[in-house]
Amino acid sequence: MPKKPEDWLEIASPQKSRGIFKLFLGYAPGVGKTFSMLSEALRRRSRGEDVVIGVVETHGRKGIEELLAQIESVPRQKIEYKGTIFEEMDVDAILARRPQVVLVDELAHTNIPGSKHRKRYEDVQELLAAKIDVVSTLNIQHIESIAPVVRSITGITVRETVPDWVPLTAAETVMVDLTPEALQNRMKRGDVYSSEKVARSLKNFFRRGNLIALRELALRQVAEQVDRSLESYMEAEEIRKNWAVRERMAVCISSNPSGQYLIARGARMARRMDAELYVVHVDREFGVKEAKQDALNANLRFAESLGAQVVRLKGRSVADSVAEFVRSKHITQVIFGRAAIHDWRKYLYLSAVHRFLRESPAVDVHIVTQESEE
Repeated sequence: MPKKPEDWLEIASPQKSRGIFKLFLGYAPGVGKTFSMLSEALRRRSRGEDVVIGVVETHGRKGIEELLAQIESVPRQKIEYKGTIFEEMDVDAILARRPQVVLVDELAHTNIPGSKHRKRYEDVQELLAAKIDVVSTLNIQHIESIAPVVRSITGITVRETVPDWVPLTAAETVMVDLTPEALQNRMKRGDVYSSEKVARSLKNFFRRGNLIALRELALRQVAEQVDRSLESYMEAEEIRKNWAVRERMAVCISSNPSGQYLIARGARMARRMDAELYVVHVDREFGVKEAKQDALNANLRFAESLGAQVVRLKGRSVADSVAEFVRSKHITQVIFGRAAIHDWRKYLYLSAVHRFLRESPAVDVHIVTQESEE
């Protein structure tokens, strides 16, 4: 019996090994994460996808409630805890229903004791493992490594967090953005919290300064994820030339104590360009070893104190090792130090620089004169 076209498509299509995870990221409650998630669900359903709601918190917001009523919800599980009945997302019921896509609000939520998993992100991992796509929401302050920064900015301790690896597993992260002024106006209209909470919230967590800082944290988080995606793509496609979408600076140092001047110069330049800063030292496999280890270690500690990423490479040639590092990390700016010397060492230095320029991809090179070693 001849195969139908759909049979051939089934054979040709790679088997899906895991669900696709999409995350709507915001910097504060009320920016529109849940609304955006539900709007996407309606669009997907109109395209024929089987979409259900695992859990969505309305917080009494009318716009959310109106959208929620248009999508099928899997009934929540009722759990008794200390004499009170709580409702949590029913993972097993979703698995039995087997939709194509499930909506899971508030990824950092901690489940009531007696639930299948302690944290909601663990529920999500089980759904993804069952090849169900998950669309979820998260605020930046709930990422584990960012929560202490948020506490120092706002004075508010964030108790529910997710490990940093969780948002990084999202195949797609959408920043749901709103200016602080627009969010404050939304607050004043009562679109986020009930009227009795608005005045207090605007004086505390929702102060303009707090919102500006939180928004920058969220934008940086998304930028870092985009950066990683681009790097992975370039490696997979074996793209060897630099795409200078973001400045990355590398300062090459030795054990010369004046290396700290180079590092400080590089740090100032990196700040002006909002560039990532690397400080690189090459331990040569052959040839003279660095004699002044104490001075070298002092240079590296100084680099770390300025926020640089310290990298120690090993190789036969300083020029070749740095060129390969520049290529692999997509460095756009390199700083070399030049000692004020006039003997034979000057020619060795020039030879190394010329070799680097020959071996490296297109990159801006800065030669900074240092004091010579005593």
